[in-house]
Amino acid sequence: MMDIIQQISHFVWGPPTLVLILGTGLFLTIRLGFFQFRTLPYALKLTFSPSKQDEKSKGDISHYQALTTAMAATIGTGNIVGVATAVVLGGPGAVFWMWVSALPDIT
Repeated sequence: MMDIIQQISHFVWGPPTLVLILGTGLFLTIRLGFFQFRTLPYALKLTFSPSKQDEKSKGDISHYQALTTAMAATIGTGNIVGVATAVVLGGPGAVFWMWVSALPDIT
């Protein structure tokens, strides 16, 4: 019984899943006109530039604070610990391969 479960697991989490995830990312990247690359300069400027809000603007936090709060809620601490574990076990090359595999899936 365990052999059958392991074979199914290796099949599901093997090439089909990799093709599905990367294929979906590439499809959306092309279909949306490379959105994650086109809007990156604007997003970085908006995030890291000093806030130019006037006195009448509502809100108490900057764009950067809103971004980091949203990322903490979305990503969670488990993924942060997962990256640290990957670096410890796989070395700094693990971060490079995480970035490479994430580029098509940013959308």
